[in-house]
Amino acid sequence: MAYSSDLTDAEWEIFEPLLQEILPTKKQTRPTNWTKREIFNGILYQLKNGCNWQDLPKDLPPYSTVYWHYKQWRASGVFEELMSVLHGQVREQVKKKPHWTTLIIIDSQAVKNTCNASVE
Repeated sequence: MAYSSDLTDAEWEIFEPLLQEILPTKKQTRPTNWTKREIFNGILYQLKNGCNWQDLPKDLPPYSTVYWHYKQWRASGVFEELMSVLHGQVREQVKKKPHWTTLIIIDSQAVKNTCNASVE
């Protein structure tokens, strides 16, 4: 069953090469039962719906698997790197520099005392 948080085929085509490039290499001890797409869809489901990890639907990978991958990817900076790369691609599409821009606005305003302010 597909959920509204699942990646579409078109999104996965963009996302998969980036994920393969960014994910840390790990020693493969046994074949995995779940694809990276299923695991990532589990993470997206939990983040979108705000449910407990244990409440993931049964047609997604087990919550322990999804949560383990989430912790590993978060600790190794996978999500930040994905966001940075995808953000740069979007900026290039709209013909802007691919790196982040910074804008700082400082606004100060003088607040006048009202006539009800106590004087001590």
